[in-house]
Amino acid sequence: MSGGVDSSVAAARLLAAGHRVVGAYMSNGVKSGDGPRGAQGCCGIDDAEDARRVSDRLGIPFYAVDLEDAFGDLIDAFVDAYRNGRTPNPCIECNRRFKFGRLLALAREIGADSVATGHYARVVRRDGRSGIARGSDAGKDQAYVLFSLGEEARARAEFPLADMTKAEVRREAAALGLPVADKPESMEICFVPSGDYRDVVRERAPDAFRKGRIVTVDGEHLGEHDGYAGYTIGQRKRLPGGAGEPRFVTRIDPETATVFVGRRDDLLVRAFRVTRPVWHLADPEASSFRGAVQVRHRHAPEPCTVTREGDGFLVTPDAPMASVTPGQAAVVFDGDAVLVGGWIEDAVADA
Repeated sequence: MSGGVDSSVAAARLLAAGHRVVGAYMSNGVKSGDGPRGAQGCCGIDDAEDARRVSDRLGIPFYAVDLEDAFGDLIDAFVDAYRNGRTPNPCIECNRRFKFGRLLALAREIGADSVATGHYARVVRRDGRSGIARGSDAGKDQAYVLFSLGEEARARAEFPLADMTKAEVRREAAALGLPVADKPESMEICFVPSGDYRDVVRERAPDAFRKGRIVTVDGEHLGEHDGYAGYTIGQRKRLPGGAGEPRFVTRIDPETATVFVGRRDDLLVRAFRVTRPVWHLADPEASSFRGAVQVRHRHAPEPCTVTREGDGFLVTPDAPMASVTPGQAAVVFDGDAVLVGGWIEDAVADA
């Protein structure tokens, strides 16, 4: 229970279905007082109090789980990714390590059968395999950020909001008299209280914010930047102007602190490698198969062919794709269901 409306209603629906429910809150030790006005975290002191108040109202036991040390490792990995010129997605790792890692361990300790969350997703089964699939709310794409859940986590996961929309969840919370019915959505990265990831990276990896060059893909010097970690592949803002058409970040070289920019066509890739795969509904023994790949949280999946390659796989989109970013997740779907997902390693230049 994060102290938000989604997990609160999820707990209430489980109770209504006759389950015995225990509320568990994850504390990451991050202080959120310096965040922008109206920003809402999911692991701060106020959130812990909200989670406890909801648990009290529902009449369920409540646990607060201290994950401050473990979250330190997650933050270090986040910073290291930017230091190495990559763009991480810490929410996916949080789901794997904590919501369905540490809390699954807690479930075993107290004899609980399942771990439930307020994600808008579902678990589907096909041919003896299980996979995460999207929920009913088209505006809530949370299957993508849950791809990293392994087989045991999927087998023991419950998503009570699978068939609900956000508006329906808020109405149900209000009808139940829950004190979080109108609580704002949580901020995207809970351990970035300022709302700007660069503040965290600058504090922990100041070398990633040394001055460097901004050059075109053809080698033309355009200007200087104040830190390559402040740029991501596909970024258009904060680049030198004066071009006849928009410029985008196409590559980042952390060794020389160089940011390369080009036209939109320079962002296109014909194939890319994916590592650390997590298999869902796809047959892990298949040499190749078809699907639709999603490479960002708000990205519409695009048709592709997946080919096994060593310990990972190669994705070849039917049409060249833009902004394929190392460090981000690539998740392949069959309709609404996950086939396989992993982490983008690099583009294949000669594909």
